[in-house]
Amino acid sequence: PAPADRLRPLAALSADRLATADLVAAAKWGTGSPIDDPAREREVLAAVAAQARQAGADPEATVRIFRDQIEASKLVQRGLHRRWAADPAQAPTSRPDLARVRAEIDRINGELVRAVAASPQARTAPGCVPRLAVDALRVGRQRHLDLLHAAGLVRSLRSVCEG
Repeated sequence: PAPADRLRPLAALSADRLATADLVAAAKWGTGSPIDDPAREREVLAAVAAQARQAGADPEATVRIFRDQIEASKLVQRGLHRRWAADPAQAPTSRPDLARVRAEIDRINGELVRAVAASPQARTAPGCVPRLAVDALRVGRQRHLDLLHAAGLVRSLRSVCEG
């Protein structure tokens, strides 16, 4: 793909990853488990840094991007927990298996690391921010993201463009 087209997968995969926040929130709902999980966050960041080195990507840039992915997920989880507390009828009635959800997150993380590795020129190009914004809007529209998830997507992409 042309360098400009290399940003699209970052927006799409970020939306895929963000969709798992609903499952994580449901898995933690009513359990007393905190949304913040520093041990899991360290594990994810160490794994993506290692994957970045293997893929020939800048590990520091990759970790920055993934910190934003994690913060976006927590933003959505907190929003959902507030929504469910305010209107218990919207709360989940079943609890997803967090280990399965994390396996899916890890799979998406691998794809996202490869997309980061494939996009250094696009991420440092002068037009990165507006191109990424357009891609994020398209992804949001295609997936019918509500305001909470759209805000999460924006938060997840904060460090993609460098320079």
